[in-house]
Amino acid sequence: MWVALTGSTLPFWIATALTILDYAIRIIALGVVPGNRRPTTAMAWLLCIFFLPVPGIILFLLFGNFRLSEHRVKRQAEVNRAVRENTRELEAEGSRYSGPEWVVSATELNRRLGSFPSLDGNKVELQRDYDESIREMTEVVRGAQKYVHVEFYIMSYDAVTRDFFAALKDAAARGVRVRLLFDHIGTLRVKGYRKLLKELRTTDIQWRRMLPILPARGQWRRPDLRNHRKILVVDGQVAYTGSQNLVEPSYRKPRNHRMGRKWVELMARLEGPVVDEINVVFATDWNAETDENLERELSLYEWTSHPGDVTCQVVPSGPGFTTENNLRLFTSLIYSASDRISITSPYFVPDDSLLYAITTAAQRGVQVELFVSEKGDQFLVDHAQRSYYEALLRAGIRIYLYPKPLVLHAKHFTIDNEVAVLGSSNMDMRSFSLNLEVSIMMFDGDIVAKTRRIEDTYRSMSRELLLSDWVGRPVWQRYVDNVCRLTATLQ
Repeated sequence: MWVALTGSTLPFWIATALTILDYAIRIIALGVVPGNRRPTTAMAWLLCIFFLPVPGIILFLLFGNFRLSEHRVKRQAEVNRAVRENTRELEAEGSRYSGPEWVVSATELNRRLGSFPSLDGNKVELQRDYDESIREMTEVVRGAQKYVHVEFYIMSYDAVTRDFFAALKDAAARGVRVRLLFDHIGTLRVKGYRKLLKELRTTDIQWRRMLPILPARGQWRRPDLRNHRKILVVDGQVAYTGSQNLVEPSYRKPRNHRMGRKWVELMARLEGPVVDEINVVFATDWNAETDENLERELSLYEWTSHPGDVTCQVVPSGPGFTTENNLRLFTSLIYSASDRISITSPYFVPDDSLLYAITTAAQRGVQVELFVSEKGDQFLVDHAQRSYYEALLRAGIRIYLYPKPLVLHAKHFTIDNEVAVLGSSNMDMRSFSLNLEVSIMMFDGDIVAKTRRIEDTYRSMSRELLLSDWVGRPVWQRYVDNVCRLTATLQ
């Protein structure tokens, strides 16, 4: 290729050397790229390298490694062993849950992959009001007596979050141990990053960047390997998790304000034994960034009361695990469904296993519905998602488009009348392989009914996408969708 392009301007020996290098890159890539990758992902990388050998190999070296450092993986394995050891007695006591066997089977899968047991007696309250959610978390922090653990993908010190940070500052000043984690790149991309750091440095809060990329300090990794979790734990008694970040609902972007674009979220307030499991997830991330072990401080699994009737199980996932915990849970539950599946995901870019699971469910008569944004906030992901709509619609899946300019950022789904899953994980390849995520599987009690009422609200506000309308879209839109679909597999 390079001989044809440069032979008239470069000496013969240079052109020959470039040609040899070109073929060498391609031949080596054929044997290296497919290793431990999905065939579709490997093929996407190979196409990139074959068409653009030098830029392609550079991109592969930067973004092709989807694993965390050996130290982090080893530490995660140690934590998993400790969790299993500390929860043996709980597991021996068993659960009072008497529902379908496939739910019990899913909990066993999660136990083996993520180490956490299912725990009875939890209270779960759902909060979809953005501002109210932050106000509630602020009030809980104000009542803290021992410690506050804060971990969010994105943080911003702004008009909406100012009181929350003031509560953290006050808590730390009165002797409460306040530990705070935020994702380095995720937070850096939001306006006001320097102001946030300046504010944190004026407090007694212990804070760290998660997965920092600071080459001058010897901290480097794949740039898009991110910690996407959202966690708040106060005194080991109350926890929050879900889809929401600590930032005003338009993410401090002037264009979003002009458009009226705001993020729509869903958070869960949790009380009961499950709080301990969420706390362990935080402690693991804190240890990874600080080498401080919080195990003795947490006083885990010492609950003497059970404030609710919901059984919960935390499902951590990410590059620290080798088994794609969230993907295996999601597909297992979908294959088990017999009546109804409702999925809400801002970024629905499934791998083949998830795509087959959801379309197979619809084809065997299960009512399947998918709630997505009419217009997403990320160009590539939005168009990659659109490339799947035709296959989903032809399989009988009903797709509801949440009205723009709002962004439906909530991440949850329900299976039959038995299970609800909520957390930080999207239904996309990034969340399955690249991001550290946390999900909660919930069953028993009225949690499914509560989640279904929220799904009913989405449906009443949304427009259903019909196959007849979708197949008639312009050819250029199809082209863009398909190209973006290819980029989604470059992991």
